[in-house]
Amino acid sequence: MDVLASRIILRPRDPAATQRFYRDDLGLAIAREFGPPDAPAVVFFAGPTLIEVSGRVDEPGRAGIAIWLQVRDVRAEVTRLAGRGVPIVREPREEFWGLIEAWIADPDGTPIVLVQVPADHPLRRDTRRFDD
Repeated sequence: MDVLASRIILRPRDPAATQRFYRDDLGLAIAREFGPPDAPAVVFFAGPTLIEVSGRVDEPGRAGIAIWLQVRDVRAEVTRLAGRGVPIVREPREEFWGLIEAWIADPDGTPIVLVQVPADHPLRRDTRRFDD
């Protein structure tokens, strides 16, 4: 499989509230809008992926769904989000795998993991070996 792009599609109970959360609270840039002008679907940039908020459901099926967002400074983001009234589900802490993580949730309860990759973590190092 050759994946050229990806996105997470959310079908919230209250699309306007969810769109405000991703646009205003998280501060994600809009990639595109489509649909009716009075209630458009919105696609947000989220690093190398996209998050689309479109449609509406009464009981969103979220089993096994989480959004993983890498940020430069988890603690600074948690402070900023708490200042906006976003509930912090789990405060930042370093996990045994070496990443610093905090948890929040969107208005429908979709888990969002905020992740910081420390400078000395293997994800930041080129572990390939080059033989001469």
